[in-house]
Amino acid sequence: MTQLTLVPTRSTYATGEAPAIEILSAPDAAAALPAGSALAVFSLGEQVATVPVAEAGVYPLPALADGGYGIELVADGAVLARTAVEVTADPRARLRYGFVASYAPDKDVQAAARLARRLHLNGIQFYDWAYRHADLLGGGEQYDDALAQPISLATVRSLIEAYRSVGVDAIGYAAVYAVGPQEWDAWKQHALLRPTGEPYALGDFLFIVDPAADEWTAHFRADLAEASAAVGFDGYHLDQYGYPKFAVTPDGARVDVAESFARLIEEVRAELPDARLVFNNVNDFPTWRTASLAQDAVYIEPWVPNDTLESLVEVVRRARASSVGQPIVLAAYQHIYDSVPRAEADRAAAFTMATLFSHGATQLLAGEAGNLLVDPYYVRNLEAEPETLALLSRWYDFAVEHDALLMPPHISEVTSSYVGDYNGDLDVAFPDAQVTSTPVPGAVWRRVTSVGDDLVVHLINLRDQTDTLWDAGRAEITPVSGGVLRFRHLRGRVPRVRVADPDGVARLVDVAVRIDGDEAVADLPALNTWQVIHVVL
Repeated sequence: MTQLTLVPTRSTYATGEAPAIEILSAPDAAAALPAGSALAVFSLGEQVATVPVAEAGVYPLPALADGGYGIELVADGAVLARTAVEVTADPRARLRYGFVASYAPDKDVQAAARLARRLHLNGIQFYDWAYRHADLLGGGEQYDDALAQPISLATVRSLIEAYRSVGVDAIGYAAVYAVGPQEWDAWKQHALLRPTGEPYALGDFLFIVDPAADEWTAHFRADLAEASAAVGFDGYHLDQYGYPKFAVTPDGARVDVAESFARLIEEVRAELPDARLVFNNVNDFPTWRTASLAQDAVYIEPWVPNDTLESLVEVVRRARASSVGQPIVLAAYQHIYDSVPRAEADRAAAFTMATLFSHGATQLLAGEAGNLLVDPYYVRNLEAEPETLALLSRWYDFAVEHDALLMPPHISEVTSSYVGDYNGDLDVAFPDAQVTSTPVPGAVWRRVTSVGDDLVVHLINLRDQTDTLWDAGRAEITPVSGGVLRFRHLRGRVPRVRVADPDGVARLVDVAVRIDGDEAVADLPALNTWQVIHVVL
């Protein structure tokens, strides 16, 4: 923790509910704040409220209209700390997803809830909380799971309550077609078989059944309903392993697994109409079939060949095209934190976030009390260093504060309609860097979107990179200076250009605009990793 940290009291606030900010001081720092300190509240760069503060503690803000807000602790013109808040009538319209994967009796559940508040996480996946994959509650109140991890259902319930008290949904993990060796004899008649006749499996640990078999779906529905009643989950994370796509059962029936998944999702929705449901489309399979179903997110776990920034973009675009407006989440695990120096991994995470946030998606990465996912078996997570948590805090604050320019599903991609000599409507140039419309190593990646009547330009600095892999150590980033924005302005109107940067000035600030014939021209501040430019025509 720096000397002063701001954390909202909840991860999200309901319409009409006054947010509140907790000011935390480091253990060895004085609680008193500099004279004249205040919390300044900004809506897309415009100051809308000021609350005087005198010392560390909790301070209510005035009621705010729906939207994302930046909160700055200021004194003598200096910004001492920042955070953000979300006010919304529909908290499920966004999914900022986190995880928890340990449930020992002595767990500090409040520490996990504090991280959710700090990063504005509004859904937490409870990974491997159950007794067995095909018998969720068969272990009683305390047991070891299938891989010998100690589980206390009292801890699970305490976590659920701690998260719920700060506006976070608890989403229980449940594999949709996995059966362990102890239960296999009861389900092997529904096995999905390999060409050799052996059942498809996850190693020798879990065997795969047809998720749409009538007997299985009835059991699965009942197991989830019982878990909701006995434990209290707000919803479920419905997991699969990405294979097989087609298979046969022991009676010779051919199974289209995408269709089986779709039927299972519909069955679970009928059983739990109010639950928050998240289905895992492993490596985009089968997003085209499931994204339009009655679930609360389009969630995708990318693997090779989806290993570049451009491939992440294509995954998000396909998800948006198939969805019905749900939030898009990618479980892009940054394995690289486990193998390279922290700073190199932080830069990789920043490029991943810049790519996803600028395309209206979020990333599942952080959870517990301050840990990172570096492995698909979530128990093998990694404790984040303070610098990494500070990075995530800045960037998650930025995404919440600028939600209206980033996340709404109605935002349109217009790059190819605006940039270039033929269009001549808007573009950015740098004296020492190529500008491209796709992520190219050695260049500045430029993207333009239409947000209502306004335009938003995203610049991502790849000038120092030799490839665009998202899960690889990244070279040190040199700021790119001298950027110039030119765009065709409207007769009789004064255009406005504002710029924000999660690693620089984090809220939108005006830059000077001059008129040059048909064009308006603005000199841009130096580009760090990602810069957002808001153009009001």
